[in-house]
This record gives sequence, structure tokens and C-alpha cells, in this order.
Amino acid sequence: MTNEVILTCAVSGGHSNQGKHPNYPITPQHIAQDCIDVAKAGAAIVHIHVRDPETGMRSGDPTLFAEVVERIRDSGCDVLINLTTSEGARFTPGEDDAAVGGPGTTLIQPLERLRHIEQLKPDICTLDVGTFNFGDTVFVNTPAHLRIMAKRIQELGVKPEIEVFEPGHIVFAHQLIKEGLIDGAPMFQLCLGIPHASPATPEILNVMRGLLPENANWSAFGISQMEFSIVAQAASQGGNCRVGLEDNLYIEKGEFATNLKLIERASRIITEIGRDLATPQQAAVRLGINRQ
Repeated sequence: MTNEVILTCAVSGGHSNQGKHPNYPITPQHIAQDCIDVAKAGAAIVHIHVRDPETGMRSGDPTLFAEVVERIRDSGCDVLINLTTSEGARFTPGEDDAAVGGPGTTLIQPLERLRHIEQLKPDICTLDVGTFNFGDTVFVNTPAHLRIMAKRIQELGVKPEIEVFEPGHIVFAHQLIKEGLIDGAPMFQLCLGIPHASPATPEILNVMRGLLPENANWSAFGISQMEFSIVAQAASQGGNCRVGLEDNLYIEKGEFATNLKLIERASRIITEIGRDLATPQQAAVRLGINRQ
């Protein structure tokens, strides 16, 4: 086990909770500034979704991703950039015809979900390796689509962050690795507490951790009130950690958080149990990311 923890900040998310927070990062400028601020406070990676500046709703618009990435890079900040590929994967059966998508459906072809990855070549992008009930919609990631996405991400030289929400997702990730679609030591994110997926408990974290490949780099997060409990558990077990407003809106009961406050608290937990924070360069080396 290396002593350095790779700390990720999930800055803006793809949920619809932004209306519950008085100063949620929505515009590219606000999202980028939060990324820069948390990097100064110890985050080695920023995980980025973008939102329509007019409505605040999640978006897959490549021009919005481009503006966020350009603002971060132009600032001189060396934080590792991790862009989501989840937009375009939701399905809700129609009331009259279940085979036709109803309200909330966003399904698009797999390579369309990678348009911004093609354009921007970030350090990392997500690869959600399974289908599951995500709140009131189905998050659809079929084996055929995942193979298409994994192959193209590999061709682009971008590091995939394998996001897993259920133990079975890890089993399928092993298959992608066996097929040669994931290069080097794989990077996993254990996503815990999502409604109708794996709960954020020590028992589930241990089960999922035990299913990982031996050479995996892994991180975990818990949403809402379980956020910092999972930070402590992951860090104490040799893992990496993620916090951010995507996962939790509060720093204390009744007190809204900022991304900076969440990173500062996670940093304190990590250092108080005797581990250090990885720099972006240290994280890049460990994850096998070529930043040239």
C-alpha cells in the first residue's frame, strides 16, 4: 500500500438536486473555479459534469465541457481532469408503449457519449460498467455498448475510471480486462449509497473491494450523510477517496457545503489517520497516465 491517497472532487454532478443548494456550481466559470480551488486544497482529480447555464439541468454539450476544461488548463492548474460519459444513458418506459422512452429518457448511441472525450482528450473519463435502477430511471449500459466505449477510450489514450454501483458490475469489468479492452492497472470507483443500488455500508465496501483485480487502483465514495464515513473507511483500507457536491450538499446538518469545504474536511480525515495526499503528478504516475 502506498501512503498517498488520491483525492477526487466530484464538483457538479448529473442529478437534479441543484435547486436545493443556494450556490450550486452550474456555469462553466463556476465549475472551473471550484475545480481550481479544490486542487489548491489537495484534490488530485476533479470529476466533471456540466450543466445548462440557463436551466441548471445536466447537459452533454461538448462546448460546455470545452469551456470548463480550457478555463482549468489556462489557469495553470495541474489537477487531473476526469470527464463523465454518463449523459445519454437514462431510460424511462413510456406509459403507452414500454418500448418507447418516456419523460427522462436520454438514450443516445455509445460513441455519441464520447464526443467531448474525442475533442478534449482529458486525463481520465468514466466508464459505468453496468445497468441498474438509478432513482426512478434505468441507467442503461449494455455489454455491447460498453465494449464499443471501452475500445474507443483505449484508442484515444484516455484512462477509464471504471465506475461500479453493484458487485456484478465488477464481474463484468473483469471480462473487459480479460478481452484486452482496459490497459494497465485498472482504476475503479466504488459508488455507494445511490438509491436502489449498493448501500454505503462497511460490509458492501468490503465485498466490492474483495472482487477487484489484485492490481487495481480503487477509490470509493458514499453519498449524503455517509460521505465522510466512507472516506475514513476507504483511506484506512488503502483506498483512495472522493467527495464533492455531486455526492453531498451539506457540511453539517442544516449547513450547506461548498466543494472546498468538503475537500478540506476529507483532507483532515485522511491526514489524521496517518496517510498523505497525492499530488496530481503522483496520481498520474500511479494511475499510468501519460501527461505529455
